[in-house]
Amino acid sequence: MHQSFLDHAGRRYLKVALALCAASIALYAWHDPRSPPNGGTWLGYTLGGIGAALILWMAALGIRKRSYSSALGTVRGWVSAHVYLGLALIVVATLHTGFQFGWNIHTLSYVLMVVVILSGLFGVVLYQRYPEQMSRNRAQQTQDGMLKEIAELDARSLRIAKQLPPEFDAALRSGIAGTRIGGGASMILSARDRSVVSLPGVAQADNAGQVRMLDWLSGQLSRSTDAERARLVNDLLSTIGARRVLLRRLQKDARLRGWLEAWLYLHVPVTFGLLGALIAHVVSVFLYW
Repeated sequence: MHQSFLDHAGRRYLKVALALCAASIALYAWHDPRSPPNGGTWLGYTLGGIGAALILWMAALGIRKRSYSSALGTVRGWVSAHVYLGLALIVVATLHTGFQFGWNIHTLSYVLMVVVILSGLFGVVLYQRYPEQMSRNRAQQTQDGMLKEIAELDARSLRIAKQLPPEFDAALRSGIAGTRIGGGASMILSARDRSVVSLPGVAQADNAGQVRMLDWLSGQLSRSTDAERARLVNDLLSTIGARRVLLRRLQKDARLRGWLEAWLYLHVPVTFGLLGALIAHVVSVFLYW
């Protein structure tokens, strides 16, 4: 059975993270410096060293994921530790600061760390939900398989339209040409359908969800007095209806895959920013404190 990375090894790293948090809080409560708590005390340096080590280790996840022959634990274990120790890092780093914040590189490092962790949590939520949704949505089909089936439905609809008056063929070709899947980032992430169609008497109309085309075909069917023509139009309705279902599945698949990738465009650059700020933080501490 599939095991979530959050449940890896009986949630071993959750226990490690909780123990680290408990130890840090206990030491902070016990510590009684002469000055207000801050990163310059022995405890501040200790917690700061632990926090810096955690940041560097978690940043190494990207390298570990690409090291397929590595014997340093499983990727699932690394991801599990990445999540739980990342959350523990908030406690460790906050206690390291002694709740002393200001407009400086030290606070910037802290803020970037929080942004990295929060964006990581967003990624965890996505990876816990979306892969299963993608699997259900695809119904054991690949993206290429769905595109191929849509192409077959298009060919079938055009064959049927050849047996009807010319306006049917023109309308269907316009609907096929005007179908829009994907587009810009906002279109993909919102799964917006910008499909258009030209129909008799209408230069161009919105055809999101193939609604305008289906409405037009339904109107043609209701006005038809010829049994054979009604049968052909009804076949077109069924074909376009099946096409509509596949298009929706493709759009949803693109949206889910888009969100799985989009959060990394925040998480990864801010992680590099954090590493830069961390180096500046450490250097400034040892040079000027």
